[in-house]
Amino acid sequence: MIAIDVEEENREIVRRYRQLLRHAKPFLKDNDSKLIRKAFNTALEAHSGTRRKSGEPYIFHPMAVAKICVDEIGLGTTSIISALLHDVVEDTEWTIKEIERDFGKKIARIIDGLTKISGVFEHGSSQQAENFRKMLLTLSEDVRVILVKLADRLHNMRTLDSMPVNKQYKIASETIFLYAPLAHRLGLYAFKSEMEDLYLRYTEPQVFEDLVRKIDVAKETRNKFIKSFIRPIQRSLNEQKLNYVIKGRPKSVYSIWNKMKKQNIPFEEVYDLFAVRIILDVPVENEKAVCWQVYSIVTDFYKPNPDRLRDWISTPKANGYESLHTTVMAKNGQWVEVQIRTHRMDDIAEKGYAAHWKYKDNETTSASGLEQWISKVRDMLEQNDSSALEFVDDFRGNLFNDEVFAFTPKGELKTLPRGATALDFAFEIHSEVGAKCIGAKVNQKLVPINYALKNGDQVEILTSTKQKANEDWLRFVVTSKAKSRIKEGLKEDKKHIVDEGKEILYRKLKHFKIEPNNDTFDKLRAYFNLPNQFELFYQTGKGLIDNKDLRRFKDFKPASTIKSKPSTRISDAKSFEKEIVKVKSDDVLLIGEDMDVIDYKLAKCCNPIPGDSVFGFVTVTEGIKIHRPSCPNAPELLANHGHRVVKAKWASQHMSSFLVSLKIIGTDRVGLINDVTMIISEELKVNMRSMSIDTDTGIFEGEIMLYINDTRHLDLLTSKLEKVEGVVKVSRSEPKE
Repeated sequence: MIAIDVEEENREIVRRYRQLLRHAKPFLKDNDSKLIRKAFNTALEAHSGTRRKSGEPYIFHPMAVAKICVDEIGLGTTSIISALLHDVVEDTEWTIKEIERDFGKKIARIIDGLTKISGVFEHGSSQQAENFRKMLLTLSEDVRVILVKLADRLHNMRTLDSMPVNKQYKIASETIFLYAPLAHRLGLYAFKSEMEDLYLRYTEPQVFEDLVRKIDVAKETRNKFIKSFIRPIQRSLNEQKLNYVIKGRPKSVYSIWNKMKKQNIPFEEVYDLFAVRIILDVPVENEKAVCWQVYSIVTDFYKPNPDRLRDWISTPKANGYESLHTTVMAKNGQWVEVQIRTHRMDDIAEKGYAAHWKYKDNETTSASGLEQWISKVRDMLEQNDSSALEFVDDFRGNLFNDEVFAFTPKGELKTLPRGATALDFAFEIHSEVGAKCIGAKVNQKLVPINYALKNGDQVEILTSTKQKANEDWLRFVVTSKAKSRIKEGLKEDKKHIVDEGKEILYRKLKHFKIEPNNDTFDKLRAYFNLPNQFELFYQTGKGLIDNKDLRRFKDFKPASTIKSKPSTRISDAKSFEKEIVKVKSDDVLLIGEDMDVIDYKLAKCCNPIPGDSVFGFVTVTEGIKIHRPSCPNAPELLANHGHRVVKAKWASQHMSSFLVSLKIIGTDRVGLINDVTMIISEELKVNMRSMSIDTDTGIFEGEIMLYINDTRHLDLLTSKLEKVEGVVKVSRSEPKE
């Protein structure tokens, strides 16, 4: 046991508290330091004797969150107090009423928004989704709830080392799924990038380390290149007597990894590894003109790529981001992204929402853009009566997408998520206009209601009193406003069908001697792959689920191989671990806290093989499924149902075979396919299931499905195939359904 030096710890607590006050000094008014002291003492007393998983006193965490609020977002006293107290109600005996008594209504409301919902959750629901919705509901009262929550999440990610692996996956995935996009939307780019990098560090540690090493190796060369690249620009800026700072910064590890994945290219082929940022010191009224002047200087020396010009000064992003981006060709033939902005714009880009208040007197368009976004969130929260999971899905789809800008016939600008249609535009104007929409004129040409808008389109909506919303519309609208208005219209029609369906289902289940309760309905919902019970009753009422289907459900034996007592329902990792029965098996995947050998299924969405990092997920009907952390479905599973995640790891190699898909790209030549198959079948004795090759103008692209023992076997095969003359690249691809 490690001896704890209490006196040293107390000195460290005092040192950190003084440092927090020093950093907060510019924000403090008359009585503020007394209030902060009171909050600090309350938190110190409430968390007394509690330690984090790392072994350090718990008070270090709220103090660190408060410091992030001050240093990295620029928040003031209210946020500092809220950060210091943010875990008091959740983890100690303190209540919201006591917080309100001692610190007032405003602080109590923020703490309430930051406190997780406790209690038992309905089977099939998601505690994380419920908590996320609860936190966002407070947005209509105080945006600081979300800013403090993001600071809390960032500190948790920075200290994730001390957590067990399955908790690391859960917290990291929740972060990438919800919190990093939210930070991006609130303009906190530094938060977003760090959260993304930390996500990669904990879910793909080898990939992360490898990329960090490669970026470091290229550091010296990169710095030399940046110096020579900016030299002529600096000379010209000095001649124009402009006040400026130039920074060359590498892209984040996550964004490089994302680009490699999306474009299926190795690190060496990612050309825009860094960006050059020119930050100007100019009065607000001259900002636009001076930024374009600097753009002109840059393009005097380097040829710009016309497809890569982004003007977010004339039309800021919805989160308030303003900057001028261009990609230019350097003298060595390398593409370089150049970002041009002012100090005000840079401050807003780094500190997001909080920085807007500093500049609000200028009435900049960016502040109003962010205000519009927040009012959209409020609007969405007021309209939403769906389940928390549907809400989170809707929220992500609408507010984390890129935007598309379109105009009304009178020239009014409307900002919608990318992928929005003419019908979304109609609902954006007014609910009645949307409900009666029959088509639109875009740039004077007639288009259908499902036409996807493009930047700069001018849209005139055509309506008819005979038009009525129908279910098909839900397939192509993307905004939550359009979805909720269409659902409202349909719900009335649907309601009597749902009531009828519920009655039919009760009757039929009793006939089949199945208890018609919530648990049964959830199993039916999962069996028929429906999003909620409402849809289950609706499909029964419409006759889409009949006696034959219910008989199949009755006879269906879930593939779950977890042997549990008949009365026990396994719905999460904890109940699973209590009910584990060791099953004799030749497989060597160890699952659960006690690392038992039990049966499982490998998820088809990511086809894990021995040697891969994996986690187990307790499903409703199919027992445990094994996924890779890099699986496309992993972030959503872990973010919404973290309580169902169990540890899993391969213990050793064995000779079972696992289906893997390999993608091969190269230049076509006679005998190439024969050489490839010889290595696979003869040299390495690998069984192939299928092979498809496409050739076009001398280039071939093929997909081979084959059976592999483990990751080492796969690496050996990949390196051998890459040595075949004409083969340019071999990579593991996600299997197609």
